[in-house]
Amino acid sequence: MFILLKALICFLISFAITPYIKKLAIKIGATDKPSKRKVHEKIMPRLGGLGIFISFLVGVLIVNPTSNYHIWIISGAAIIVVLGILDDIYELSAKIKLVGQTAAAVVVSVFGGIQMEFINLPFGGVLEFGIFSVPMTIFWIVAITNAINLIDGLDGLAAGVTSIALFTVATMAYMMGNMYVLAFSLILLFSVLGFLYYNFYPAKIFLGDTGSLFLGFMIAVLSLLGFKNITLVSLFIPLLILGVPIIDTLFAIIRRRQNRVPFYIPDRSHIHHCLLDRGFTHRSAVLIIYLVSSVFGLAAILFSMATIWGAIFITLVVFLLIELLVEYLGLINKNYKPLLKFFKITKTNEQKRYVYKENK
Repeated sequence: MFILLKALICFLISFAITPYIKKLAIKIGATDKPSKRKVHEKIMPRLGGLGIFISFLVGVLIVNPTSNYHIWIISGAAIIVVLGILDDIYELSAKIKLVGQTAAAVVVSVFGGIQMEFINLPFGGVLEFGIFSVPMTIFWIVAITNAINLIDGLDGLAAGVTSIALFTVATMAYMMGNMYVLAFSLILLFSVLGFLYYNFYPAKIFLGDTGSLFLGFMIAVLSLLGFKNITLVSLFIPLLILGVPIIDTLFAIIRRRQNRVPFYIPDRSHIHHCLLDRGFTHRSAVLIIYLVSSVFGLAAILFSMATIWGAIFITLVVFLLIELLVEYLGLINKNYKPLLKFFKITKTNEQKRYVYKENK
């Protein structure tokens, strides 16, 4: 409750300063122009993540969580925010952004010592990563940072999905007694919620890369702090919590590989685009993705309390739901529908048998 009450101050700060961030974004030219790939139809101010970052810093000073990782997490986050501000103003190339993201990840993993060094195998034994600990950690941070960045395509989408993920991380940190991760998660959660008031449809300001990169970076780091050096089965937990952005990114890479275009070239076939193409409204598409993210979050919490066989069952159900979602939305391509076609054929055969019996 002590942390929660102080975290509420972050909500008020974020809520209060976001209108001023909006004016600043317009003044310095940090705006997003309409295009065929984008949904909005007028020039919109970006840089909304700056307000979240400022609120987050104030929250850290107020709550003052202590850890050896502290200074390095803040330093890595600062690099990401500066990178995001420059991108919101000047639209940096994908390669420059990748270099900046890698630098932030190196600060956290090499200097801060936040690494996934080993995992305990569920039936005994330890799998040590050795010299691959740092590369794997850097890959995780950069991958999740970009996953959140890619899903930021509708009003309130990335901010809402990350809020759900942060709530799940905070819940599990509380269950595990990890007060440092709990404090950071709540501070960041309330900072995002204060901004979300202005960002939900119809948005008055966008997160921009300042916000989406910062949130992706922080969630990646917090998930490492909360779930590192755990069992192989439990390694699935952070993947579940971040299910929507990971699925969206994974199938974007598969889709672009099939189309023989570089994975960093943007397209209009992400989950939110597919929902709009299916006839859902802007608001409905966002709320549906919120619901899916909440289901993943709940599955992660249940997964953490399940036996090994229960965890395997949850995993199979999740994979089945993901496959159905991918086929229904056409995330790979419009013709990839093996399960849906199978169910359709099965249903047709059942109907034929029923008609045959009736006639007989």
